[in-house]
Amino acid sequence: MSNVSEPTISLLGDVVVVTGSGRGIGREHALYCASLGARVVVNDSGAMLDGKIGTSPAEEVAQEIRQRGGEAVASNHSIDDPEQAREIIDLAMDTFGSVESVVHNAGILRDRSFTNLSDDDIERVLQVHLVGAFNVLRPAVKVMREKSFGRIVLTASASGLLGTFGQSNYGAAKMGLVGLMNVLAVEGASKGIRVNTIAPSARTRMTEDLLGPLADALDPAHISPLVAYLCSRKCDLSHEIFAVGGGRYARMFVGVTPGWCIGKNNIATVEDIALNIDEIRRTDQFVIPYSGEEEMQFLKAAIESEKAGPVQFRNQ
Repeated sequence: MSNVSEPTISLLGDVVVVTGSGRGIGREHALYCASLGARVVVNDSGAMLDGKIGTSPAEEVAQEIRQRGGEAVASNHSIDDPEQAREIIDLAMDTFGSVESVVHNAGILRDRSFTNLSDDDIERVLQVHLVGAFNVLRPAVKVMREKSFGRIVLTASASGLLGTFGQSNYGAAKMGLVGLMNVLAVEGASKGIRVNTIAPSARTRMTEDLLGPLADALDPAHISPLVAYLCSRKCDLSHEIFAVGGGRYARMFVGVTPGWCIGKNNIATVEDIALNIDEIRRTDQFVIPYSGEEEMQFLKAAIESEKAGPVQFRNQ
């Protein structure tokens, strides 16, 4: 039960673009952001689970928002086409004059074990999830940089972060989005652009046959309050991953352990690695580097030692 009786965070006047928002999780994002005052671009090409195009539900969601007193416009553009993706941002600018946030939620599935994947299974999934993010965000980030403000929420998955049988194409695409977040967060920091990623667990068309008895508890409505927070001006977080589902919210992260170092001017042997593999793998101490450059500073500190042995982080 929430301790907050009245909403204290508003998206009033902000323009939020939500890809894949005609159904499921994306629909909940669009409706929830609109309930906080956002003007929403509801983007959905109408793609079915296998990527084939059906009837777009985007206008239905946009109309629902308008009936509730909000502002919304429907976009049927396909994000896997660079020109159509650019037109989504053009539509936002032409209709509302701005873009404050992009929530990239669109995706498809082509689940097969690795050796059974076709070329098309790989290309289509990567094209929608990963390349689609590039297509939408390149024009959007230009707008955000000019405004010195922006919020981007990408949608990853435990399939990429941890692995799920039969989803190598999907998992690779989702982990690719984490890499995209990492770089955009670093590049956008000085321009007021904050970039985060969610890894949701929810009952949708894509997952309802996979969740079993958990399905009833995994209402997609649980996901959207976190997304709205990450889109808000209240949130200054960036470069973070959040697992969310069933009312549980948690941080996931890539950390670096102190490890073991052979010492300056020495070269380890394979036997050295074998003897010290437990020390290398210890996870009782770790840091979460903000960037590749920061991780290099940890490496520099480690190799200053002339003797082999466990590494100590200087801040511990």
